[in-house]
Amino acid sequence: QLQLVESGGGLVQPGGSLRLSCSGSGSTLDDYAIAWFRQAPGKEREGISCISNRAGYTNYADAVKARFTISRDNAKNTVYLQMNSLRSEDTAVYYCAARRIFGNINICSYTNMNYWGKGTLVTVSS
Repeated sequence: QLQLVESGGGLVQPGGSLRLSCSGSGSTLDDYAIAWFRQAPGKEREGISCISNRAGYTNYADAVKARFTISRDNAKNTVYLQMNSLRSEDTAVYYCAARRIFGNINICSYTNMNYWGKGTLVTVSS
């Protein structure tokens, strides 16, 4: 059973940066595409970035494109989300989720996720 734990959240000023980590245990992340989601107060959860299991494919929501970068280090069983130029509207609880990938398919998505972390809070405020 794969378990995911997010870390790296906190309080940051507008324009600042944070790097979130999603660490896996109980199973290797090599077989999973990973996605980052966020849920702001009073809003629905949204998928913002994902990466295929071999890191050959990434995807970004328009709201974070060119500011956020997703990456993974399968040797460390960890996926990262580097967040730059943070804005107040980025304030949310950030979650990572994993979807099992079968075969040599270089994709990722925001649906049919098999495992979820409990989230880490990011607050962007002066």
